[in-house]
Amino acid sequence: MRLGNLINYEIKNQTAVLEFQGGEAQVEVLTPAIINVYQGKPEERIPSKAIEGEKSVPVDIRTEKKEDGLWIHTGEVSVRVSDGFYVDFFDKDGAETCADFRGERRQLQRVSDEFLRLLEEEGHQSSLTGRRECAFDVVKKMDRSSHFYGLGDKTGFMDKRHYDYEMWNTDNPDPQMDNFKALYKSIPFFITLTDSHVYGIFMDNTYKSYFNMGQESEEYYWFGAEGGKLDYYYIAGGSMAEVLEGYTYLTGRCPLPQRWTLGYHQSRWGYMTLEDVEEIASGMRENDIPCDVIHFDIDYMQDYKVFTWNQERYRNDPDAFLRQLAEKGFKVVTINDPGVKKEEGYYVYEEGVENGFFAKTPEGETYINAVWPGDAAFPDFGNPAVRQWWGDKQQFLLDRGVRGIWNDMNEPASFRGPLPEDVVFTDEDRQSTHAEMHNVYGHYMAKATYEGLKKLDGRRPFVITRACYAGTQKYATAWTGDNHSLWAHLQMAIPQLCNLGLSGMPFVGTDIGGFGSDTTPELLARWIQVGCFSPLFRNHAALGTRRQEPWLFGTEITDIYRKYVKLRYHWIPYFYDLFYEEEKTGAPVMRPLVFHYEKDENARQCNDEFMLGSRILAAPVVSQGMKRRMVYLPEGVWYDYWNGEKVTGPAWIMREAPLDTCPVYVKAGSIIPTMEPQSYVGEKPLDTLILEVYPGEGSSEHYLDNGADFAYRDGKYHQYRFTVKEDGTVAGEIVHAGYEKPYERIVVRRFGCEDIDLHI
Repeated sequence: MRLGNLINYEIKNQTAVLEFQGGEAQVEVLTPAIINVYQGKPEERIPSKAIEGEKSVPVDIRTEKKEDGLWIHTGEVSVRVSDGFYVDFFDKDGAETCADFRGERRQLQRVSDEFLRLLEEEGHQSSLTGRRECAFDVVKKMDRSSHFYGLGDKTGFMDKRHYDYEMWNTDNPDPQMDNFKALYKSIPFFITLTDSHVYGIFMDNTYKSYFNMGQESEEYYWFGAEGGKLDYYYIAGGSMAEVLEGYTYLTGRCPLPQRWTLGYHQSRWGYMTLEDVEEIASGMRENDIPCDVIHFDIDYMQDYKVFTWNQERYRNDPDAFLRQLAEKGFKVVTINDPGVKKEEGYYVYEEGVENGFFAKTPEGETYINAVWPGDAAFPDFGNPAVRQWWGDKQQFLLDRGVRGIWNDMNEPASFRGPLPEDVVFTDEDRQSTHAEMHNVYGHYMAKATYEGLKKLDGRRPFVITRACYAGTQKYATAWTGDNHSLWAHLQMAIPQLCNLGLSGMPFVGTDIGGFGSDTTPELLARWIQVGCFSPLFRNHAALGTRRQEPWLFGTEITDIYRKYVKLRYHWIPYFYDLFYEEEKTGAPVMRPLVFHYEKDENARQCNDEFMLGSRILAAPVVSQGMKRRMVYLPEGVWYDYWNGEKVTGPAWIMREAPLDTCPVYVKAGSIIPTMEPQSYVGEKPLDTLILEVYPGEGSSEHYLDNGADFAYRDGKYHQYRFTVKEDGTVAGEIVHAGYEKPYERIVVRRFGCEDIDLHI
């Protein structure tokens, strides 16, 4: 609905307060490159769930009223607000970048209401069926060269043009397909890349929302929500990296994780007893497969009750068993679901009822649905008191020796149908409903868990979440949920993880081998070749499926699996550097080629290759039976990681890729920090740094700290800077000295040359 003519406006600091015939609106300048657009009265505005703290900085804005509207200039962006509350954005040179669509909305295929009813009656789905009226929508012009990236963990390919999606956190156990509208996460942010510009839009609205990225028309795209206010941020930038930096400036960045979390994680729904876990731990060490983490699924609990432990399955002494695992280098991560069993005498349930900590029916009774423990109540995580209570409850797990928490079923999932939209929740200090809080339920649960662990343990918390909203990256890593052992899901993993990175979630992974269905030896071998480059490196499978420990597939598969797990451990210092970079800039660890090669049409549409940082390119085989593949190398000089072959891009090459080979290329002038072989992080002192050097002009910085707590934020870290010349000569210096245990030895390793020591 348009607001009619602009009848008055007032500039208050950096905000244009607008009065239209049909209502009020605001355009606020937060930074020279970030503009907020809001429709409604200021006093009606609900605080953001994603953005915490003050984000506005002083900006010397200039305004002018012209015949075509009110203009606001920041020096980087110009905004034009016209009658009807049309809002258009321009770059600093006056070129239009993002403008509202003013023509008639015409769908590519128009169907009468009668035929829509017929489709629904026969069980068919259309992009038009099932969609309720939006409280608002924003329609933007779409350039012929427009490409869209981000939007969280949506299925399909990298470029989201011509697709439409929903933001409604959904636990769907069916095999994920390209046409899925919604999955576990709702991140209403995307980056638009055209031949001339790049920008981002973040629609900060927690209600069920829709993003139609040109599926409806070739002339425009649109987004809107079923409730709440129109509230979005325009983020300008000279590159995708700058736009993402702006978005993560708003919503926060993933803190530097503990170093061990970057190692290999083994998990299964079905490690039910102490003996099961012992078998896995022994298998890893006996087969010389490095492993840091074993995950405990729901079976460790007593009757699936949170903050309990099944004593009988762990010989009445789980604490001692976890200490034994720790002595062997294994850390334990336990699952935690939000559903609290309804049971008299169960202390968590009774405390929650007594304090009014659970969601309620409109009549004021504790709302009950069913999950794993049967009838269960749902903590009201939007209430700060509930978050503190839940956070403090983590002490039970810490006391056992648990090192990380895995939040699952937090969409929230339920067995007796979805939670009704009128179930009563709390939003900080006001009453709300499930319709508004659904998409942030997992977000607030992650926040509660993170803050509890940080307070109780002191180390950097390790929290995994299935469901999330924009900004959850401040509190948790994530995985893509219940995938299947299908080649299509392996193929999908690359754009899915890359788009999560472009949505501000850098610490992400998929279930290696697939969660549902039975994997095959070949599929597992190829999946580990993708997984070892994924930020979260976890093998996980469902009860009733084929076991996925590699030694169960024979010697060949075990050898391949070991090869890539060891490669991951070799590169952990490089991964750690990328996470340090991410905390500073928001740049993801796993990146699509287009992130660094925006003008390259091949990079824009590349779905089966990706970058690790700016220096390493991986091109895994993701189709059954393939023993070679075409690899695209963008502009520059590249070296084959396995054989040292030099290739100059841009170029398509045919690379042989037998089952044990994932094509990997390193950019000329790269210096890759690596470490000595070890079975788990911390098995050996981190006193030697090995630099793998590739000829060509280049420089890089390397970061070192204790890998555990937050002392680095007080300057207790070492920062090294290394440079390499065309002939391979390496020099280094320390640019920040604050860590008490710097490297005792730095080794330079060049392909085909003897190692030499670098003295700084």
